Amino acid sequence: MTELVIGIVVFTLATLLGFELIQRVPPTLHTPLMSGSNAISGITIVGAILIAGAELGWISTVLGFLAVVLATLNVVGGYAVTDRMLGMFRKAPVRDPAGEDDRVGAGR
Repeated sequence: MTELVIGIVVFTLATLLGFELIQRVPPTLHTPLMSGSNAISGITIVGAILIAGAELGWISTVLGFLAVVLATLNVVGGYAVTDRMLGMFRKAPVRDPAGEDDRVGAGR
């Protein structure tokens, strides 16, 4: 029982600390930091797979499966946001002022 109480206290403190840290991150750094945290979510996926497959009971299997799904969504969403952010820095393709198609071999 004391291990459960200690786990709940640690989880609560980590949640409050994480919330306060995220609140203080300037908007210009938020997306790069989140894209870097995708590696941590990848580690979460590995841990969730281990828990889901450990055969510790049906509850751990279900919770492990949910953890795999949610961590995977986090990774995919994080990379999608990062790709979109990096797309803002790409230069637009240069168009030919004569109106010709700029693809190689177009119209031939």
